[in-house]
Amino acid sequence: MSLPDRPGRTDHGGSTADAHALQEAKQLLRAAVRQRRTARSEQERATDDHARFLHLQRFWGMPTAGSVVAIYLSHGSEPSTLELISWLAAHQVRILLPVLDRQPDGRPRREPDWAAYAGPERLRAGLWGIPEPTTEPLGATGLAEAAVIVCSGLAGTERGDRLGVGGGWYDRARAYAAADAVSLLLLNDDEVLPTLPVQPWDRPVDVIATPTRLLRAGG
Repeated sequence: MSLPDRPGRTDHGGSTADAHALQEAKQLLRAAVRQRRTARSEQERATDDHARFLHLQRFWGMPTAGSVVAIYLSHGSEPSTLELISWLAAHQVRILLPVLDRQPDGRPRREPDWAAYAGPERLRAGLWGIPEPTTEPLGATGLAEAAVIVCSGLAGTERGDRLGVGGGWYDRARAYAAADAVSLLLLNDDEVLPTLPVQPWDRPVDVIATPTRLLRAGG
């Protein structure tokens, strides 16, 4: 799973007005992508999800038992991660899932958190109804074990820029990742764009998987 060096990125910072314009551009793009995703039929989604999974299988090769992968449980119209999770679990890969819900005492989590996946029977509805594990949370530093991090997102570019869902959760979470961890983004073909509004805290990804191709950043 070796990767080429990523080319340099130009971060768009500047004035407060520039930052506000970039945030607005991101929000408009997020809304447009979500609308397109919702309009897709169940058959289209199922066909594309399986095609995307086959690309990931070829890229991955044979998973190593005991290796660690951080991934999210897809929901709604997101590109599905369910087939990939089942395949990894069948090869005894340790899977970490985000924990977004409040702490047991009701306080919000100040930092990203992860917990080990122990099968569908050990899941509960978390924040916004997103399933999350009932196993013991590992804290933000739990991500340091992961060799691969599958990030959620709404759009990307061939150089690896990523548009997240908003809130910066993955950008904050990946501050705790190992330096050699490979980051993946699952998208539909029309979500790979020539450019994206990028800000200094936006972390790029190494690989983008779509139904028709697998892109290595800068490759």
